[in-house]
Order: sequence, then structure tokens, then C-alpha cells
Amino acid sequence: MLTLWGPGGGGRFCDGHSRRSFLKLGGLAMGGLGLPGFLRAEEASRDLSPGGAGRRAGSPHKSVIMIYLAGGQAHQDTFDLKPDAPDGIRGEFKPISTRLPGVHIGELLPRIAGIMDRVAVIRSIVGLRDEHSSFQNVTGFPMGQSQREGKPSFGSVIARVQGAVNPVVPPFIDLFPVMQHKPYNSPGPGFLGHSFKAARMEGDDLALLTPPADVPPPRFDRRRALLGQFDDFRRRLDTTEVGGMDSAYRRAFDVLTSDKVARALDLSREDPRLRARYGFGSPQPLGDAAPMMNDQFLIARRLVEAGARVVTVAYGFWDTHGDNFNLMRRHLPVFDQGVSALVEDIHNRGLENDVTVVVWGEFGRTPRINKNAGRDHWAPVSSAMLFGGGMRVGQVIGSTDKLGGSAASRPVHYQDVLATIYHNMGIDPHAFIRDKADRPVWILPPTAEPIRELI
Repeated sequence: MLTLWGPGGGGRFCDGHSRRSFLKLGGLAMGGLGLPGFLRAEEASRDLSPGGAGRRAGSPHKSVIMIYLAGGQAHQDTFDLKPDAPDGIRGEFKPISTRLPGVHIGELLPRIAGIMDRVAVIRSIVGLRDEHSSFQNVTGFPMGQSQREGKPSFGSVIARVQGAVNPVVPPFIDLFPVMQHKPYNSPGPGFLGHSFKAARMEGDDLALLTPPADVPPPRFDRRRALLGQFDDFRRRLDTTEVGGMDSAYRRAFDVLTSDKVARALDLSREDPRLRARYGFGSPQPLGDAAPMMNDQFLIARRLVEAGARVVTVAYGFWDTHGDNFNLMRRHLPVFDQGVSALVEDIHNRGLENDVTVVVWGEFGRTPRINKNAGRDHWAPVSSAMLFGGGMRVGQVIGSTDKLGGSAASRPVHYQDVLATIYHNMGIDPHAFIRDKADRPVWILPPTAEPIRELI
């Protein structure tokens, strides 16, 4: 990852910048910036909106926050309890009433129970495979197919089709940490190419967005001039390859000299009472997945307000093969606080028609409790929670059988969730998008449809 700051080895140039850092800066000029999704996305997307699906002039921009629950959360202990199931299947938690008459969820989710009129729960997600990865949730396709065919993240698709809202704010921002289990990590832009990769908000990317106060504008001007000379050299070598890089320069320096994203990431600007309402969680990763850091929910809301179209968050570790119930006792109250605060915050700020939020994992857990007091992988059915986006919330869609092992009514294919996201963004999920070789590729197959109950 590139950085402009930090220590550098070797000699220094006349402006005081190290040779090592200058070479990294040269990489920035040639498209090596770790925030590439917005350098060309806006220009490239102007004529690429399927069916004219770009943002309408004068209207608020639409956006998506996806919260990925790595490992697969147990639906029977959260949103689809089975209190009448026999021992060995029935969990340890009691159902509690919610704001929706006749609808119950787990006792460890009292805050979500109190705002159930503002969310929609799907209890009958089907079609998922038994694979520990984010590919199905984020691309809409299984991991093998995604890797083989280069299926892009839905955020990359949206960045490609609609471009940037603000020239200094990436259209697609990824808050996923680098997780130990590699398939949990973000799939990437696939066949759309590096220009539509998500901006990563950690490590050196944060340094790029928060330039130190002691770098005056004249020094940036000198760096721009040096980069221009380097670009001239590259242009003589390969005119085709370097064409258009001047625009990339300008966009990169616009970002580096703007504090819009940095301000969105700065939670000290928020009312401390609101931050406390979200809860804090911990930055410590759980298992081989992600931390439960509730600040990310608030950061996601601030980023979409700043102009991001898509923000993805990886949250926690829910692969509870052992000690399921004690782990749930520790983790669900933190989850309950953060998610319910995000629901309330979006409504309080009048964003409920513009920001779609999806909370889900790669599958559910087994109805039968194993010998280690855990629940194993269960792909046949799982749950998801959605809110905002102007959707018809305050409802539960679908149901499972008495053991929670299969969909008993209204099965909802996981690709339909992605189709709903695209629909809410004003994008036809069945449209074609062109890959790097200019070949037309479906965004989603014709079988994927927006969830009619939500529209």
C-alpha cells in the first residue's frame, strides 16, 4: 500500500521528501493509489448506466451499507427462535415480544425488538452454499464461480454504473479489516478492473486521507510538478498506457488536499451521547474473522452522508461450532446495541428513504445442537435483516419449519437480496455491464428479482 508520510530510507530531495517516499508517490500518479475506485469511476460511468440508471439531477444520492456477519449467525438464537422444538434443537434463549404484534425474537436482542417496526426480517433465505466466505453475500455468486469468472463486488458494480457523488469521496468504501480466514475478505472488483476497487479505510489509506498539518500547499505543488515530469517520461515510453493519467493526478491530489473523508472518519465530531448510544465494542479480532467494533456502524453512516454510495462492514465471528450459547450471551448484546442505534440514527437524520442497510451472514446454523454445545454450518436456510432504502419495513418475510431447518413459506433466494439492493439504487439488476474486454455480462441472472414485499 502506498503512503506519502512515514519514515523513508535513502537520500532526500530538495523539498525534504525522501527518495523512497517519492517513488511511492510516483506509483500514486500511475494509478497505484490505494483509493482507486474514484479516480476514473466518475468519468467512466457517465455513459454506462444500464437503462439510464444514474443519479437524477437534484435528488439525494442513494446509498447502501452492508454489514457482513462472518461465520454465519445462528438464526434459531436470534430472529427465528423455536421454543417448542424438542431438547437438542431448542436453544437456551427465550423469545420476547417486539413492536410488531405477534412477532418474537431472541431475548438477547431487546433493543432491536423495540424498533422492529422499522426493520424487515427475512427468515427464509435460501440458495446459499456451505462455504465460509463473503463472496455470495457481496458478489451474489458462490466463491468458485466468482473467482473463476471474476465476478465483482456489488459495490464495484455500483461504482462502475453510477460513479462518484463527490469527486473527493470514493463511491465504494470498504471497512472490512484484513481477516485471517482469507475468503472472509472483500472479493474485489473482478472483471471490472482495478479502477473500481473499493477504497480501504485502514492503515496507509487513512494516512493518505489525513495529511499532516505541516505539509503546506506549496509542497504539494512541487510534488505535482515532479509527478508531471515523471508522467512525461512514461508518455514517451508508452502513450497508450499513460493516456488519461493527468486526470488521475488531479483527482489524487484533490483527495489528498481535501479533508472531507477524514472528517467523516473523525468520530470526535459526533455528540458523545450518540457515540455512546452505538456502544464501542472492541477492535480486537474474534477468531479468524473481524472485531465487533460498533464505531464502524457510525462511521458507515457518516461516510454515506459524506457522499459514499456503498460502505461494507465486516462484523464479528459467528462460527459457533462450540459453546454457542455463552458466545451469544457475550456478543449479541453488543450487536443489538450497535444495529439498533444505526436504525434509529438513520431515521433521526431523515435517511430512511435513501440509505439501504442489509445485515446477514453466509449461512445459518444447524437445528441440532452438537456435543460441544455448538451449532454447525447450515446452508439450507438462514435469516437476514434489512431497513431503510424506502422499503416496506415492519414485517417478517417467510418462515421455517418447526425445527428451523428449511423454508416452510416464501423462500427468498440470496440473489434476490442483491437484486433488491440494485433496485433501491436505481439500477436494473438484469442489465448488462461491460468487463475490461468490453464484453457484456449480466449483473445478476434473470432469476434474481427484487423482494416484492419490500418494494
